[in-house]
Amino acid sequence: MDDYRRVADAVAADIAAGRLRPGDRLPPQRAFARHRGIAASTAARVYRELGRRGLVVGEVGRGTFVLAAERRAAPALAEPADARVDLELNYPVVPEQAPLLAAGLDRLSRPDVLDAALAPAGVAGTPAAREAAAGLLAADGWAPAPEDVLFAGNGRQAIAAAVGALVPPGGRLAVEALTYPVIKGIAARLGVTPVAVPVDEHGMVPGALAEAHRAAPLGGVYLQPTLHNPYGTTMPEARRAELGALLGRLGLCAVEDRIWAFLREDGPPPLASFAPDHAIPVDSLSKRLAPGLSVGFAAVPRRLAGRVAAALRSGAWGPAGFALEAAAGWVADGTVEAIVKAKRADAASRQRIAADRLAGAAIRSDPGSYFCWWELPAPWRAETFVAAAARRGIAVTPAAAFVVGGAAAPRAVRFGLASPPEDVLARALDVLAEIAGGTPDDAPVG
Repeated sequence: MDDYRRVADAVAADIAAGRLRPGDRLPPQRAFARHRGIAASTAARVYRELGRRGLVVGEVGRGTFVLAAERRAAPALAEPADARVDLELNYPVVPEQAPLLAAGLDRLSRPDVLDAALAPAGVAGTPAAREAAAGLLAADGWAPAPEDVLFAGNGRQAIAAAVGALVPPGGRLAVEALTYPVIKGIAARLGVTPVAVPVDEHGMVPGALAEAHRAAPLGGVYLQPTLHNPYGTTMPEARRAELGALLGRLGLCAVEDRIWAFLREDGPPPLASFAPDHAIPVDSLSKRLAPGLSVGFAAVPRRLAGRVAAALRSGAWGPAGFALEAAAGWVADGTVEAIVKAKRADAASRQRIAADRLAGAAIRSDPGSYFCWWELPAPWRAETFVAAAARRGIAVTPAAAFVVGGAAAPRAVRFGLASPPEDVLARALDVLAEIAGGTPDDAPVG
């Protein structure tokens, strides 16, 4: 066995036995090397191996710390097992949606309509579904041609197909330095390497994207210009225009994740409006309508349509005909518009609760977003805060879930606002504020 793995196993055993506890700081690598009688380069490999196993996390300027719990095998915001208040998952449901959706199902009870809805559906969908999806993707004077829309079973599948069509196995995909955790899992399954590109207050930095492409050619880009997850920020129009022009010059295509964009009624034009041949806007209905309604769709430049369609088919990611027919009807009769309006009001209300209960905290978000990014006060670190919150029955997401590659995780957490009732949300945020006002030593153990 390699020396570094043997040493890593010994440290892992100390963690498992409780000799190293969550939050403990490991010695600096040189001191660790002297203590263990190994080379400094071997110590560095040990620390990387412990990080790969999800046992420790490095923080710039502070050191390497034992995590509060073993990292989940799937980092993509998996459902917490025992949390009483879930502020990880974000599934907005408003009281109006069930009656509105139920009314729209009457049409599907007609035998002729139901018969058509239960027929097999291809990735090109139906004419009615293409018209409906093109209308949902349209924004600020821009709209894709309905014939350019392709469908998937859900938004994640649409993103995966677009990435698979753009980036070959072994290729590189540019992503924001902190990004939607699911894209990391998609990249791993496709054999694609995500490349972290720095962001500023306006989003992905064009010069940094160009530099990443010069360093080694990129196959594509994935980004969230509107209501970025986890920051909740929205890229201004000027930055979108700059990125769109850069994509054209570099010959790159971006997968534009618009899953949350429906919450911004006054948002800037899509990136695709500035780079119609170099952007694939992707959307879905699970957040816009209901978590149990799964339809994903994308507007694909015609030069890429065959590749994306082939990726959808090869992944068995095609849509369900019943969902397409139901969704097209709900768009046509105004149900989708009514539910979206209700969810915009709901998100704004929950943001007001968060602003009230966490007044003075370093929160980054948007007044219309369903999630917040919280830069924790010293001496809290993300993992110890997450553990303290879990002991009080609240699940939040540590910054490490959004970090790409081996970069150090910020001292921050993301919390969602959508899932619990408003009164439960308010009480949970009060508890989080109480925890943040103390220290890790104050947090009860067990």
